Amino acid sequence: MRRSMIDIGEEAFEVWEAGDPGAPLLLMLHGFPEHAGAWAELAERLSGAFHCVAPNQRGYGRSPRPAQVEAYRKGRLVRDAMGVLDRFGGRARAVIGHDWGASVAYALAIAAPERMDRLVIGNGVHPIPFQRALAAGGAQSEASRYIETLRAEGSEARLAADGFAGLLRLVSANMDLGWMTEARRAEYVEAWSQPGALRGMVNWYRATPLQVARPGEPLPEAALPRLDAEALRVRVPHLLLWGERDTALLPETREGLDALCDSLRVQLFPDCDHWLFHQAPEALAAQIRAFLD
Repeated sequence: MRRSMIDIGEEAFEVWEAGDPGAPLLLMLHGFPEHAGAWAELAERLSGAFHCVAPNQRGYGRSPRPAQVEAYRKGRLVRDAMGVLDRFGGRARAVIGHDWGASVAYALAIAAPERMDRLVIGNGVHPIPFQRALAAGGAQSEASRYIETLRAEGSEARLAADGFAGLLRLVSANMDLGWMTEARRAEYVEAWSQPGALRGMVNWYRATPLQVARPGEPLPEAALPRLDAEALRVRVPHLLLWGERDTALLPETREGLDALCDSLRVQLFPDCDHWLFHQAPEALAAQIRAFLD
């Protein structure tokens, strides 16, 4: 993928691209703790028919890395994505999101459905079923306790220590990291090593209002952010790709999603975990092509 810097307002964002700029646009939004280059395998398989555009989102790589938590509120992140769209024609054939990038993709689809034809999510969550699962005090609450660890002041220093050993342990916990070659690891370390990047990445967790219950101690509804189902409805056609071996996001995080979408198709991948776009890029690209056709 080719790299460039683009201006969005008064800020400069790093963007990775593949494919003909005249082809239909695919906006690809990465998650934590990846970066724009995480889309290379998928883009390689889709760039023959599409213009694949993957920005380093706020806090990542050479994109803006403000230290303030407020800079990572959802509204700001959505405006960033809209700014990228504006630079590449204003409308996407599809927005594709993974992990935290899925959160931005959902918010963009909800706030501005006219900006895309279709929405594709890979192991990412809509806020309503996710908050429900986080608050229940069950298996997802247990799986998500790391969120509170990341929110703690100074967590970025602990993750960066010993050549990012803590961060690598986090992404590999109960997951298959066989796809992370030495070359790819070097790309990740380069992105993580940018001044202020790791604080910016962790600030996504600090900025979200979502609440995580202690295991066995469900949170009362009054303690949770108010999430209106009608206001958060996904009206564009939506494809959810899901690696069933994911130990960070469990099946309960997608329960009830169909009731929040006008049109939802779910495709399960039993041999993949959270890193499905690396583990089965050919199969995922085929599903995306079929959905967009």
